[in-house]
Amino acid sequence: MWEDRMETALGDERDRNNYGRDRSRVIHSAFFRRLQGKTQVLNLGESDFYRTRLTHSLEVAQIAGGITEFLGKHPQLEQFRSALPEQNLIETIGLAHDIGHPPFGHGGEVALNYAMRNDGGFEGNAQTLRICTELGEHSDTKGLNLTRRSLLGLLKYPILYSDALNRSAYDAASAPSNIDSYKPPKCIFDSDAQAYQWITQALSPSEAALFRQTETPAPRMPPRHAKTTHKSFDSSIMEYADDIAYGVHDLEDAIAMGLVSERQWKEDVARQIEHAALPLAGEIAALSENLFSGKNRVRKKSISRLVNYFVTNCSIVARGQFQNPQFDLKAQMTEGAGRQLQILKDFIFEHVILTPELQTMEYKGQQMILRLFDAIANNPSRLLPKRYYDEYQAQDKNLRIVCDYLAGTTDEYATRLFHKLFTPSSGSIFERM
Repeated sequence: MWEDRMETALGDERDRNNYGRDRSRVIHSAFFRRLQGKTQVLNLGESDFYRTRLTHSLEVAQIAGGITEFLGKHPQLEQFRSALPEQNLIETIGLAHDIGHPPFGHGGEVALNYAMRNDGGFEGNAQTLRICTELGEHSDTKGLNLTRRSLLGLLKYPILYSDALNRSAYDAASAPSNIDSYKPPKCIFDSDAQAYQWITQALSPSEAALFRQTETPAPRMPPRHAKTTHKSFDSSIMEYADDIAYGVHDLEDAIAMGLVSERQWKEDVARQIEHAALPLAGEIAALSENLFSGKNRVRKKSISRLVNYFVTNCSIVARGQFQNPQFDLKAQMTEGAGRQLQILKDFIFEHVILTPELQTMEYKGQQMILRLFDAIANNPSRLLPKRYYDEYQAQDKNLRIVCDYLAGTTDEYATRLFHKLFTPSSGSIFERM
């Protein structure tokens, strides 16, 4: 199916240059470059300071590399050292982990899932796998054609969309003016089942079933999609790096842009850490002062201190459920570090993500995506670029191709396309999209 160079067994790293090639293929991919024009948390165009999906991905790759380096030097974890990913590999996974995310952040993801609700759905992580195994430009039929272990590291949710979906979680009555309930299940697309089977072929039938295991829903809880409980060792490292980048670096953006106040920070973060006597309690006052000093250099030192703290409070556990260490091992934070990082993530979610100002922009992005999808899906011969239309025809008018097109656009491209189609005074036959 994929190149012979990818046929080595998981854990066999004798030809380490293969992971270097993986890293190069991700970096040189147009899908990766487009991340510079996609929203991370704050909307693009408001400032050139804060992070985009591209800079976030670079930071996740660096933090994941730092975690791996720390774990490899930890004297009490020596028995796991041979299972650790090498730097090219873990950086590849970090760089590519968001390559499938659409324009307008998670709002765009929800909009595309609503548009595709009867045609296989949409989810950013699933699109990442689709790009790496099918859409990427390195190969006509195999995407970026990455090694098996790189793909396994990108497989955060090893379950098909149809198996994870719970349609009763959707509120059809409120759509399309309100599509908040259409958050997609964390999954891979049904159309990528063959790629999934190839990636996980090292598992026995019983282990394969265990790897797809989902959480048991709590009784009397609102309906929700199924969520898997397992991921690979490399993926667990990347996920913690992603959490650190979200909790710490997005905090830096929020402080620098004046979106959160020192009073809010002290009430919602510092007070919690001190009250619970968590490990950072002894230095939280100094960290707070530096974070809100108004001086970039002073703030950056505290941000670096927080990143280093979380990186150096990771460990490895063996679950004892899989024979292959790439499936059995898991990177995890110490309990205290994990609680503190969750406090930071909750703070960003409440005081940045949920603010009316940001929600207004997210809603606008959602509605643009919905209108674009509807217009293109009903007029594909007129509105789809030729290479997408040719594929649309070849695949018997598959709406997944329309979804691929819009998911691959940047915030700016999607906005200009919207105005070109729906704003009378905008657009020209000489305007190149």
